[in-house]
Amino acid sequence: MKKQIIFLVLFCVGLVMLSGCAGQNTVTDVPDPDGDLAGFWSGLWHGIIIYFSFIGSLFSDNISVYAVHNTGEWYDFGFLLGLGISVGSSVSSSTRSSS
Repeated sequence: MKKQIIFLVLFCVGLVMLSGCAGQNTVTDVPDPDGDLAGFWSGLWHGIIIYFSFIGSLFSDNISVYAVHNTGEWYDFGFLLGLGISVGSSVSSSTRSSS
């Protein structure tokens, strides 16, 4: 129990330290060169396909995980919802016990 508490405290401290590295998105509500903005549905889709986007971004500079030219809070909400769908479904399927 003591190890779990120490781990949780260290994890939270590390998370707070990493959040200090996050910068402000200066192109929110600014269209990309094609005149497009990513909204809620784009964020949802980008969250769902996060695994494929991440792998693709390792091999290509033209693929990114997160669209910086977005509508702000609605894109973020869709992205986190899609991420929860994608990551949550993979976590729940890996923790199911076979009986």
